Amino acid sequence: MNRKGFSWSVVLGLALLGFSRSVGWALNKGLSFPLLSSYTQSAFVKGTILAFEGFIGLFIPVLLGYYSDTLKSRHGRRRPFIMVGGLLAGIAALMIYTAYAMGVPLWGFALTLGFFYLSMHLYTAQYRALMPDTIESGQRGKASGVITLLEWAGNLFLFGLAGYLIAKAVAETGESEGIKALAQTPYLKVPFLVTAFFLIGAALFVYFIVKEPEAPEIEENESLKDYLKSIVENRDFLKFYAAQTLWWMSFEFIAIFLYGILAYILHGSASEENVKAVTSLGLYLMALFNVTVLLGALPGGLIYDKLGRRLSIILGGVIFALPQLWGWFITSQTEIVIALGIAGIGWGILMAASYPVIGDLLTHYEKEAFTGRYYGFFEATRSLPVLLAGIVGGAIVDLAGENYRILFPIGAILVLLAMPMIWHMKNLEVSKAESE
Repeated sequence: MNRKGFSWSVVLGLALLGFSRSVGWALNKGLSFPLLSSYTQSAFVKGTILAFEGFIGLFIPVLLGYYSDTLKSRHGRRRPFIMVGGLLAGIAALMIYTAYAMGVPLWGFALTLGFFYLSMHLYTAQYRALMPDTIESGQRGKASGVITLLEWAGNLFLFGLAGYLIAKAVAETGESEGIKALAQTPYLKVPFLVTAFFLIGAALFVYFIVKEPEAPEIEENESLKDYLKSIVENRDFLKFYAAQTLWWMSFEFIAIFLYGILAYILHGSASEENVKAVTSLGLYLMALFNVTVLLGALPGGLIYDKLGRRLSIILGGVIFALPQLWGWFITSQTEIVIALGIAGIGWGILMAASYPVIGDLLTHYEKEAFTGRYYGFFEATRSLPVLLAGIVGGAIVDLAGENYRILFPIGAILVLLAMPMIWHMKNLEVSKAESE
């Protein structure tokens, strides 16, 4: 595949796309749970609806990533998917607000969320594949650090915006519950409009500005069956995908149920009133988490290139897991802030260090033409945890008597179980020649 070395314009274009997608996912994480609390108090029902994102992500990125590898188009292999997916995702964001504002029943609101998840996953694998398509192996840690930085800046932007709007709505309406106050003002539509703008704008930017390298000739294309079989047979890919599933499941336990966790720790139960009362705090804590993720992302990328793959991934994983072990004993808002802040640094290192791994493994095994399908599976192992965390986490909470705190130690154990898998990968480190 023809490349021109490290290109800041390409990296920044991908970072902009990552920023927009993170704004979209942050909208889902920040507002879907409290909006669903208007329909039901069941952790299992809300978790199952939110877990539908994981179900869609299990199949769509794998299939469309596979297809994009062999797409013959003058518009490129990845950009057509990015264009269509970005446009539909922007429209879907507007539909979520419209559905809630119109008072559609629970099943209708759930369907609009499902359409949003489908649209976002139409170009998940293609977005991921563009980085190793265009950046040499030894430079991918640096590129990943920048892209990860902008991705999590997108989360921070949306959470900060939503938190500000809720505070403004509370001041104007006198309503103590943040999401109720927001719903009583015109401000509720703003996060959805902003999200649609970024999703559509970034997709158009990448489509018209970022140029893909010339597609390689694939002499022996893997069938879909052979591709999936090769993942199981190759221990390095299998170990990495399994480890990623575990640490993302840990993350999703907290991300999906954060409002319930806050309500339980600070108010004793996750009733609708208590969940809505902590919505503003939850958004600010998500923003704080993303600030510390940014602090960990750039060093994580540099550690990946300079100090080694295993060390950077394990370092990030341990830093992310330790505050969760502490989480079982947390009783105050101050302790929650400290724990999430430390966890964010670890998560930033872990994200920057894990993103380039698949591209480097494909370089080692001389399969660089197949980045779409392997990053499709990469995304599936990020989506499976959403499915499992939403359903299993909700069931665990219900079985534990609505004790949301239990998700902290379980999440920590999952991360720590993933670390030996990374340590025993045979070909994780790149050679000196590949890094030059």
